[in-house]
Amino acid sequence: MTTPFTPSQGTGPILLLDRIHELSEDDVLYSFALDELLCRQTGRGGPAICHLWRHPRAFVMGVRDSRLPEASEAEQQLRKLGYDTATRHSGGAAVPLDLGVVNLSLILPLGDQPNHQNFQQDFEWMVLLIREALRDTGYTVDTGEIAGAFCPGTYDLSIEGRKFCGIAQRRQNKAFIIQAFIIAEGSGSERASLVRSFYDKAAAKADPADYPLVQPESTASLEQLTTLGPNAVDVFTEAVKRVIREWQVSMEQAEMISAAANLQLPSSEEIRHMAQSLRQRYTRD
Repeated sequence: MTTPFTPSQGTGPILLLDRIHELSEDDVLYSFALDELLCRQTGRGGPAICHLWRHPRAFVMGVRDSRLPEASEAEQQLRKLGYDTATRHSGGAAVPLDLGVVNLSLILPLGDQPNHQNFQQDFEWMVLLIREALRDTGYTVDTGEIAGAFCPGTYDLSIEGRKFCGIAQRRQNKAFIIQAFIIAEGSGSERASLVRSFYDKAAAKADPADYPLVQPESTASLEQLTTLGPNAVDVFTEAVKRVIREWQVSMEQAEMISAAANLQLPSSEEIRHMAQSLRQRYTRD
């Protein structure tokens, strides 16, 4: 099996941070803020990290979404429906999050390449991880933008023409984060319909080129597309952890011990402070 995370490529061992069942934080930016702080640590010589997390009910906009003419009104409407809302600092467009969506972050160092510009390779690492996690299903995972899907991009992941995953990237000076949302359980079309209703409100009078034209039938969950079944969140999460552990086998034990010793998780107070900073940074004027 191909292993992208090797010392020769400057990443070193990659550690697992599984927060998939930690659901006490109401602020969806808490997990994004944790990524941000961990990325800074990775850039200072800390370990590479695979971070798995979920949020019970949120709607995360891209920066461009937040600037649509009626975005504030659309956001208020979502909040009345019980969604936490925020604008994320990574690329991409609007995404709904719930307990059926697995969020996956790869936090990696730039190593000795401060001018590293191989964006495609960065995305390919996430593609490889997800493909390896799904290899036992027997289904082919394709890449390429899916017409009508929300949060469209070149690295949409799909099965038989229906999107189940989108990927975005956040870069710092010495490290970067590849973030993916994987629709594991439930209805993909219902989530796409929610995003479409957001744009119907937020994009009133906007140029159609400024937002995705979402079609509900474009999107499905792994539960719908594969044989993972109704417990697809747990099955997929365990598969991701299995792949990371397979990659770890190639590392020397001393390297793994050193990497674990170098990981210092930020305090909850630090994470909340960063979340507030991110929210202020992307608050509309």
